[in-house]
Amino acid sequence: MAAAAECDVVMAAAAEPEPELPDDEEARREAESFKEQGNAYYAKKDYNEAYNYYTKAIDMCPKNASYYGNRAATLMMLGRFREALGDAQQSVRLDDSFVRGHLREGKCHLSLGNAMAACRCFQKALDLDHRNTQAQQEVVFCMDRALEFAPACHRFKILKAECLALLGRYPEAQSVASDILRMDSTNADALYVRGLCLYYEDCIEKAVQFFVQALRMAPDHEKACLACRNAKALKAKKEDGNKAFKDGNYKLAYELYTEALGIDPNNIKTNAKLYCNRGTVNAKLRKLDDAIEDCTNAVKLDDTYIKAYLRRAQCYMDTEQYEEAVRDYEKVYQTEKTKEHKQLLKNAQLELKKSKRKDYYKILGVDKNASEDEIKKAYRKRALMHHPDRHSGASAEVQKEEEKKFKEVGEAFTILSDPKKKTRYDSGQDLDEEGMNMGDFDANNIFKAFFGGPGGFSFEASGPGNFFFQFG
Repeated sequence: MAAAAECDVVMAAAAEPEPELPDDEEARREAESFKEQGNAYYAKKDYNEAYNYYTKAIDMCPKNASYYGNRAATLMMLGRFREALGDAQQSVRLDDSFVRGHLREGKCHLSLGNAMAACRCFQKALDLDHRNTQAQQEVVFCMDRALEFAPACHRFKILKAECLALLGRYPEAQSVASDILRMDSTNADALYVRGLCLYYEDCIEKAVQFFVQALRMAPDHEKACLACRNAKALKAKKEDGNKAFKDGNYKLAYELYTEALGIDPNNIKTNAKLYCNRGTVNAKLRKLDDAIEDCTNAVKLDDTYIKAYLRRAQCYMDTEQYEEAVRDYEKVYQTEKTKEHKQLLKNAQLELKKSKRKDYYKILGVDKNASEDEIKKAYRKRALMHHPDRHSGASAEVQKEEEKKFKEVGEAFTILSDPKKKTRYDSGQDLDEEGMNMGDFDANNIFKAFFGGPGGFSFEASGPGNFFFQFG
C-alpha cells in the first residue's frame, strides 16, 4: 500500500564551502528549476513526471539531501519502496539532521516488513525534533500499522505512547502506558511516559514520582533523567516565586517566575500558569501593559485558562481599554456562567458605555472622586482659560475651538455640580432623560451666574496678548 508522503520545498544550504565556480552556480540554478518542476508535477499527482525531474535535479547536484528526499517521496507514491528506501537513506547520509528523510526511511522499512528498523528511524526523527507535530502524528500512524502485525511489541507501544503524550493526547498515552505496566510493572519506558503525561498536565509532584521510579528501573534512562530534572527545577522555582509574592517581594517573584519560564518551553500548562503569575506580579507593580502581555501569552498557551482571562480583563479595565475587557469577560461568562462573572461583564459593559460619552471629569481636569469645592475651582480655572472674550484677538479657527471648549466646560460643570445629575452620569444613565437635555443650556449664563451676574466680570487687555481679570 502506498504510504502518504510530502514533498519538501528546498531552502538554499547555509554552508560556507569554497566559493562555487560559475559552472557550479549555473548547475545549482538549473537543478532548482528541475526541482520546482518536479514539485509542480508532484502536486498534480503526476508522480512519473515528478520522478523524472527530481532525477534531473539529482544529476545536476548529487549532494543535495532534499532532492533525494523528494524522489523518495515520489517513489513511495509509486509503490516502489525498495528504491525509495535507497533514496531516503542517501538523503540522511548527506544530512543526518534531515527529519523527513528519517521519517521516509522509517516508512519504507515498515512497508518492506522491517518494523524494528522503522522504529529506529522514527526514534531518530523524534530525537532530532521532538516537538515536530507532523513527525509525531506520522509515528503514531506507523506504529498502529506495526502493531497490527506485532500487537504485543512493547517497543512499538512505547514509541506510540510517547508521541501521543507529546501531541497532548494524554488519556490515550496513559492508556497505552498503563496496558504495558499491567504486563510489566518494571518497564522504565512506560513509567517515563506516565510521568511525562502528568508533567505536561501540570501534576508535577506526581510526575516526579514516576520519573524516579523509571530511574530506579533504568538509572541510565536519559529522557527520564532530563524530565525529572526539569520537573524538580520547575516545581522549586514556582514555589519560591509564590512565596516571594505572598511576602510582598514582587521584584524577586518576577525574577523567579521568569527563571521558571526558561526551564522547559514545552511544558504548556505550567508555563501558562507561570505567565499568569508573572502578570499578577506586573499588575501589583503597576506595569499594566506588561501584565496584559503576560496574560496574553498565558491564554495563547492555554485558551481555556479562565484565571488569565480574568487577570487580563482587570488590567484592561485599569487601563480603560473597555472593549477588550468586555471581550474577555464575555469569554469567561460563556465558559463559566456564575453570578460573579455576570456582574464583572455588566460592570465592563457599563464602563464601555460611559467611555463613549464625554468625560466631564477630564474636561474639568479633576478626579472622579473630586469634592464640590474642587469641581468649582476647576470650573473657575477652565472657564476663564477658554472664555471667548479672552481669545477675541485670535484667528477665527482658534476662536471657534476655544468657544467649543468653553461650552464643554460649562456643560461639565452643570452636570458635576448638581448631585442628581452627577449621580445619573456616574451610574451611566442617559442624561437626556427626565428633561436633562444637554443642548438646552447656555454656557454664558452659567458663567455669569457663577461669577455673580451681569457686570460682575470682564476681561481687559494690558498689552498685546496679555489680559487681566476685573471683577465688579
